[in-house]
Amino acid sequence: MVCKIYYSPEAVNDLDEIYEYIQTELCNPPAALNVVNNILDIIDQLKDFPDMGARLSDAIDVETEYRFVISGNYMAFYRHIDTAVYVDRVLYGRRDYLRILFDDCL
Repeated sequence: MVCKIYYSPEAVNDLDEIYEYIQTELCNPPAALNVVNNILDIIDQLKDFPDMGARLSDAIDVETEYRFVISGNYMAFYRHIDTAVYVDRVLYGRRDYLRILFDDCL
């Protein structure tokens, strides 16, 4: 089964911010492109293996449909529903991603 991948506006913004931070703040445009491309490559694998990511509910005490994949220091949070993968956020792993994902519930 090949799934279609959909990016939320927040996930697109997250990728833009990751690129801009590495390019501007760290002054390393080649690394910025490499990091974002690596993240996109991992997410692209979800087309063929949508359940390859770990279940977030296995790591925390919150029942959720979210799964995540890791690329370097970044985590892509997504939901697999039928033949679609919805990428909701792409966040730096040391951020308080639980508060970002579940702000309404915490």
